[in-house]
Amino acid sequence: MRVLIDTNILISAVYSRYSIPYLAYKKAVEPPCQGIICEQSIEEMRRVFKRKFPEKIPVFEQFITTVFPTIEIIPVPAFPHSDEKKNKDIEDRPILRAAISAKADILLTGDKDFLESVVTYPKIMTPAQFVNEQ
Repeated sequence: MRVLIDTNILISAVYSRYSIPYLAYKKAVEPPCQGIICEQSIEEMRRVFKRKFPEKIPVFEQFITTVFPTIEIIPVPAFPHSDEKKNKDIEDRPILRAAISAKADILLTGDKDFLESVVTYPKIMTPAQFVNEQ
């Protein structure tokens, strides 16, 4: 099962290793799952940590170094996908495009716009839903 992990889940996982997003992240990167991160998410995480959590930058850098061998990093395709319009937030559309292109089965997110969208593929799930799914 291929799981694209959205930026907000990654940030929460880095910030607190005792959180539901961290448990969801761990599940997503361990077999039988294959964790996927979009290149755009890494840059977005770096910006957020510099702006909001500068004291956690060393933890972020260690996390990224640890993640690279265990997760697939994917680019955002240049051309839009027709299903992108199902998400009303234009800034989130590249993440959906990357998930579709990478053939992700699940997009793991806490983003309200994704969760309220009518996207059916990939399946949109919150960390709690993903952790509790058998």
